[in-house]
Amino acid sequence: MKNKRKVIITSAVTGAIHTPSMSKHLPVTPDEIAEAAIDAAKAGAAIVHMHARDPKDGRPSQDPRHFEPILEKLKNSTDAVINITTGGSPHMSVEERMIPVATFEPELASLNMGSMNFGLFPMLGRFQEFAHEWEREALENSRDLVFKNTFADIEKILDIGNANDTRFEFECYDISHVNNLNHFHQRGLARGPLFVQSVFGLLGGIGAHPEDLMHMRRTADRLLGDNYEWSILGAGKNQMPLATIGAAMGSHVRVGLEDSLWIGPGQLAASNAEQVTRIRTILEALNFEVASPDEAREMLSLKGRDKVGF
Repeated sequence: MKNKRKVIITSAVTGAIHTPSMSKHLPVTPDEIAEAAIDAAKAGAAIVHMHARDPKDGRPSQDPRHFEPILEKLKNSTDAVINITTGGSPHMSVEERMIPVATFEPELASLNMGSMNFGLFPMLGRFQEFAHEWEREALENSRDLVFKNTFADIEKILDIGNANDTRFEFECYDISHVNNLNHFHQRGLARGPLFVQSVFGLLGGIGAHPEDLMHMRRTADRLLGDNYEWSILGAGKNQMPLATIGAAMGSHVRVGLEDSLWIGPGQLAASNAEQVTRIRTILEALNFEVASPDEAREMLSLKGRDKVGF
């Protein structure tokens, strides 16, 4: 019998899209974020994708002081790959978004592969009461928001990562982003094996229909050949269905409260670990094996947890 395929589960623990008033289960303080990531790793996540928040009001933060206690606790408590965001929040400057990766030199960092409209305002129809005024303002202001990721921005972040041997989770929200990634790969700035995170279902990016997923895969295959590892991120209610379809087609998967607050229709997920457990159950039912952190490191050619800057 052939060996079972290994699938990497990423857990995106808190992010910057959802606000604290949307779910009592969304981790906000450094301790809450770290514990949520540790529990997700125990449930089977080989990679934990990390954002930080200001513990006073839950506002997304790229301040290294807010990351430091999270990273210290994670390094002492889990061998999961720690993936630090360079996306931060669409409301931040690119210079602000780069600071944590430049400071902490992680094994892996996220990198958005193109500018886009980033519409979060439809959530105002579902959530109407907020503990902090910034929450409503952030959602409303996304009507007139371009998430800036120019070629110059991407090149700066790649230069920072390449200097520190940090690899990237290349977040592709649309077909043009795959073309952008191919451009940087051809120039030798985006180095293989490429870890391509296909993102579906955010307003301003590609849709969440299975045909959209297949179109993204066909495009990546045509442009990148066999020099990439593919992963699926479905936003909101699309999280589990698209991860399942993607896994059946050969992808890795990403879940977590950054991408979806839900575990079922109208049912808030109690934790990141609950979502990891759900997708792990699906993967194992499909006769796949969940990759360990060290297996993920090998697949993605990461430098190792002993070579980070924290």
